[in-house]
Parts: sequence; C-alpha cells; structure tokens
Amino acid sequence: MLRGKQTWWFENRPVIIGTGTVVGPDEGDGPLAAEFDLVHPELDMQQKSWEKAERLLLEQASDLAMKNARIQNDQLEFFVGGDLMNQIISSTFAARTIGVPYLGVFGACSTSMESLALAALIVNSNSGKYVLAGTSSHNCTVEKQFRYPTEYGSQKPPTAQYTVTGAGAAIVAAEGTGPVVECATIGRIVDLGIKDPFNMGGAMAPAAVDTIQMHLTDTGRSPKDYDLIVTGDLASVGHSIAADLLERGGVPMDQTQFGDCGLMIYDVEKQKVQAGGSGCGCSAVVTYAHLLKRLAKGELSRILVVATGALLSPLSYQQGESIPCIAHAVSIERNEVFA
Repeated sequence: MLRGKQTWWFENRPVIIGTGTVVGPDEGDGPLAAEFDLVHPELDMQQKSWEKAERLLLEQASDLAMKNARIQNDQLEFFVGGDLMNQIISSTFAARTIGVPYLGVFGACSTSMESLALAALIVNSNSGKYVLAGTSSHNCTVEKQFRYPTEYGSQKPPTAQYTVTGAGAAIVAAEGTGPVVECATIGRIVDLGIKDPFNMGGAMAPAAVDTIQMHLTDTGRSPKDYDLIVTGDLASVGHSIAADLLERGGVPMDQTQFGDCGLMIYDVEKQKVQAGGSGCGCSAVVTYAHLLKRLAKGELSRILVVATGALLSPLSYQQGESIPCIAHAVSIERNEVFA
C-alpha cells in the first residue's frame, strides 16, 4: 500500500458516499454559496458563544453527510476529526454528540485532507466500513484564540487571511456510489523561519510545494495527470509563491489547472477578506461542496487536493518560535477513472 516514501495507495478504492457542508454568512455571500448544503445568516447561529456555534457547524455537517450517504448514526463506525481550537474542542464536543469511536487529529488547516486520508486508510484496510471525516473553523473563535477578541477591531495587513466559518464532513465507505479516494501523500514539516502570523500563505507555501513534488515522485505522475491541483488555503500571497517555487523546481503549473480553495470561496475583489480564505473549514467546504460536484458532473475526472496547515499556537508565537508548516495531499477521482 505504501508507494514511494510518503504515499498511501488505496487499492480497495474507498468511496465518498456522502458529504455535508455548512457555512456562515460571509461564505454565503461568496461565489460558491449555492453549492453548500446549509448557510447560516448570522455568525452566532443563535448560540451562546462562538465556540458553541462552531461545534454546531460540525454537528450539522456530520448529520448532513450521513443523511446524504443514506446511512444511520448506528451504522457509523469511526469519526476522524479535528479543528483549530485548543484541545480540538469543536471536534471533541461534536464527537460527544455523534457518539461513535473517535480519533482526534490536529493538522491546523490541513486537517480536512489529513482526516480524509486516515478515514480512507481505515476503510481500505477493512478496519471499518463507514468512517466519518470532518473538520470546522469559525472566524470569531480563531480571532479570539490566535489574535485579538473580535470586539477589539484590530487592523490587519494585506497579507493576512480571513478565517472561513464553515464545516465539511464526508462519509468514506468500502463500497457505494461516489468519487473514489485513490491515494494520499502524507506531508512532512517544512519551516523556513517565518514568524509572522499575518503571513500564513507565505509560511505554508513551501510545505505545499514539498508535498506536491513528493506526490508526483512517489506516483510517477506529472501535473498533467490531474484536471485540477488545488491547495488548501494559501490565498493570493502563498499561491503565487507556491507556483513560483514549483516552476523553479522543474514542475511548472498551468495556471488554469492550479487553484486554491482560499481564493475560490470568496470574491477577493468585492469581499473584505484580505488575501483570501483560510481555516480548517476552507478546503473542507470547497472540496466537499464545489469540487466533488464538478467531479459528479464530469467536468473533472481526477483532482489533487493539497490542504496546508500552519502548526503554531498562541504560546509558540509569544515565545518567538517560527511557524512549522505541513501539507497533506489526497487524490480523488470519478468512479470510472482508473490509474
């Protein structure tokens, strides 16, 4: 199953049989609004705290994923999830509600593909038939934890990104109808010494490039083998850096086939989102709503989703540490496409 140095090859072809995506009002004002399952008109979602609102996002996305997969909660065997909060409390408290065996993971904004890769690994090894992979983020919980309380109204530089309020969940199964999780390349830590938490795209870009290059080496493929290669949330600053680094490394990208979820979810020209979107929910909702719908319509046959994560904490930042980054890549394809 291990191909090359870092890539899991899923020979049993696990299937994504259902997904659920729930977002907040800013995402509902973006270009992908019609593709999400549920859009909340208010950030608080009638909850008593931002953290409870984020938990609700993930619970609702999980319920929708099971509904769309046409399975009941008692058929679900494992939940793999994580988020940006301390102790991954959004996922942990959602897991309390869901009530199935739970594997909590933390990959920062790379968690969407980390959880999907692990869910596919469980199913591929016949260790489970139905596995839920999910993650979430909320603009206000992240601002409060990593930067300043939202009431402070702090100014941000143009390199900063806007945390997506949203949750995405997928049911991975041994068989069924839906796109196939073909393989996953597990990233390694890349840290070039960047310490600025308002330049996440610049910090994460080298990790995305490292994982893309390793994926292509492990699989013996080129970018032309994919209809679309999309990074998780590098936004305008990091995405251009990644494209430049790939070209310098001998892997030039056709810009029509190299995208970024942080640039897809918002209209960066009209919405006040600085460089674009970020957060665990960013690549999760774009992949599980927009990209999988394009696969279903036949507009795409095989995609590579490279979710990126900045593995800092408020404590590490306060102690002057640089930002370790990681990226995990998952190849997803239409059922009739075979390598």
